[in-house]
Amino acid sequence: MSVPSISFEFFPPKSLAGSFRLWDCVNTLAPLDPSFVSVTYGAGGTTRQLTHEAVGTIHKTSGLNVAAHLTCVDASKSETLEIAESYADAGVTEIVALRGDAPKGTTKFTPHPEGFSSSVELIAALAETGKFKLRVGAYPEKHPEAADQAADIDFLKRKIDAGATSAITQFFFEADTFFRFRDACVKAGIDAPIIPGILPIENWGGTQRFAAQCGTHIPQLIQDAFAHAAGQGTTELLATAIATELCDDLLQGGVEHLHFYTLNRPELSRDVCHALGVTPKVRLQNVA
Repeated sequence: MSVPSISFEFFPPKSLAGSFRLWDCVNTLAPLDPSFVSVTYGAGGTTRQLTHEAVGTIHKTSGLNVAAHLTCVDASKSETLEIAESYADAGVTEIVALRGDAPKGTTKFTPHPEGFSSSVELIAALAETGKFKLRVGAYPEKHPEAADQAADIDFLKRKIDAGATSAITQFFFEADTFFRFRDACVKAGIDAPIIPGILPIENWGGTQRFAAQCGTHIPQLIQDAFAHAAGQGTTELLATAIATELCDDLLQGGVEHLHFYTLNRPELSRDVCHALGVTPKVRLQNVA
């Protein structure tokens, strides 16, 4: 089994303490030489400016290849494309193009009156510029708003056909979930790489809430294991073991790249990568 390529997702800081945590996360994981790192938007585009600042700073100071999240939420088409142009001007040439979540307090995405109505429209407009490598989201388990998984796969194909070059999945906890999804995508004519998204369980309560929000199934075996580990004080060891086993199963099944949702807490992702044979490398930064 070969050592995988990896990538990490961060979220922008909302406070001074959050800023220190983000930079600690970047410094901890940069030596693992990720092929890219991404920086998210908050729900409803609430961290748009913070995301721009974090992307620019990470790009300038770390030497990492940064993929900026960009959504359709609460912005006109011209405003959104202006943001993309500013990324290109700063040397950021990868974008994770998403529709985006509805603002807090609402249950349904409503397009800006002058904005993009869907991620497909956004992807097509970004692709037309010819300036970006575009990644999109994918859902190995049915998206809460989708009629069924077939509809999810059809929509993913539309995003790939619009100009996206790869997809990153929502997190999941069983390798077979990803393999079934991957096979269905191939059957639907999707030939772009599909990267599995991995969420090391940093916080069990938070993970349960995330899973409920996005329709991710948590196997009973994992639920029982965390209930037992909580009483033994071994939840961190359990989390590392579960994520490592999932990644190992994926690699055994032919996966070559893993994307880790770090939640700006790098230790578990780092430890899982070490267990998979991803070791620190000496990186030379361009400080010009």
